Amino acid sequence: MAPAPRGQRPDSAAQGAATRQRRDQPCYLSAMPRTKTEEALAAAERAHSDDPERADLLARARRFKASWLELAESLASVRRSGQWKQWGYASFEDYTRKELHLRQETVDKLTGSYVFLQRRAPEVLDRDGVAAPVPSYQAIDFLRRAEETEAAPPETLAELRRRVIDEGAPLPTLSRKYREVVFPLDDSARRERDLGQLRATAKRLHELLTGSEAAPRPLRRELERLLTELLEALAPGEEEQAA
Repeated sequence: MAPAPRGQRPDSAAQGAATRQRRDQPCYLSAMPRTKTEEALAAAERAHSDDPERADLLARARRFKASWLELAESLASVRRSGQWKQWGYASFEDYTRKELHLRQETVDKLTGSYVFLQRRAPEVLDRDGVAAPVPSYQAIDFLRRAEETEAAPPETLAELRRRVIDEGAPLPTLSRKYREVVFPLDDSARRERDLGQLRATAKRLHELLTGSEAAPRPLRRELERLLTELLEALAPGEEEQAA
């Protein structure tokens, strides 16, 4: 669109058409990649511009952190239709790893969370993220797994669902408050967790004392001796090391 003469406002219709044209261009023309992965995705998007569905999936992969629902929807659709076969990949997992640069764990969480919303909270799929929050796929995955377990009390599940679906609470907040309740550890698993944490803390303190002159030398040596004994007592047995 040619610039308007000085002092004259540009024609609003022409300006609107130009804006729509820019908005309709592929996203790889309007968004500059910032990482090597984004550069690879943008290059693949350009290379496959003659295949709209494939290029669109690449574009959504680049934007998925901001709008994971779009990517999850397309991933679920492509997995269901088997379109990845026509793109020359031996498996869906091979396609998502090599072309979209997504880990299998991430793909499973994305598609699992999207299908969960379709079945259990379809109203979330219509949200714009402004008037109502769009929960992260990690939070949805946490809720999905919690509802699948038989250990969680119904009242806890109801509260968890409200925090995720209605409030959009982030995963770290949910994990701190609900993990022990909805995913309880048995005595053996809890003991192993506590032992691991104690070993790591004692080892770190021992390393700090060894490399520091801040503490009085007699006290430091005594603490180093006690920590060495503690680490020896907490050392995994032969059976545990073999496992």
